[in-house]
Amino acid sequence: MAKNVTIISSNETFMVKGLIMKLKDIGVEATFSSDKVEDLQKHEENANIFIYYLDEIVPKSLIYLKDLCLETHRQVIFISNPLEYEEALQYLPESHVQNFFERPLQMDVFIETMDKFFMDEMMESHKKSILIVDDDVTYMRTIRDWLKDSYRVSMANSGIQAITWLAKNKADLILLDYEMPVTPGPKVLEMFKSDMSIKEIPVMFLTAKGDKASIVRVLALKPADYILKTIDKVSLHAKIDNFFRMK
Repeated sequence: MAKNVTIISSNETFMVKGLIMKLKDIGVEATFSSDKVEDLQKHEENANIFIYYLDEIVPKSLIYLKDLCLETHRQVIFISNPLEYEEALQYLPESHVQNFFERPLQMDVFIETMDKFFMDEMMESHKKSILIVDDDVTYMRTIRDWLKDSYRVSMANSGIQAITWLAKNKADLILLDYEMPVTPGPKVLEMFKSDMSIKEIPVMFLTAKGDKASIVRVLALKPADYILKTIDKVSLHAKIDNFFRMK
């Protein structure tokens, strides 16, 4: 697995250059990007993770990173003072933050953390990938927390966001909310089926309605299966584990 990071800062300072050299010593290819959105766009494809050496709050860049992290299941490491970090969290939520390091940076701790990150990533790459599509972010996070030890779990809060994510990432299973408000699950499934690159990915519907008529409507769309949203952690694991065993 390639080990690539992008280091973001307002300027390529002596400290940033030092980080690049230290990362190179442990086999990590680090490139510099300014904190301007147009520069970040040039570096978005290759980085496994972003390191933000924060010395200036640039809301547009932080919001851009937030959207990018959500779409591509990547995260950000911040190096800054605590006040700047707290301000940055107003634009990029903590759920997208891998680590925070306070300045002055303890370089040995940072390098050890980066080494562990890539070891964990190598182990993660062998796990099956699940994409959850639901407008309820709190519910998605709960499901992600239940499954993340056994699977690579990503989240999208709409059908369009899911298609954008799938254009750049692989999923072995999609958990799709049946009752989303703007574009409901059946319509999203139709969008998936019309896209040759993702039409074969199995989809399980997530539904809050367990009555017979509702289940019949769900099954009429021929998903791989359905999951009631009232399911508990153990039952959810058993259902998904069994699905992959059967495949």
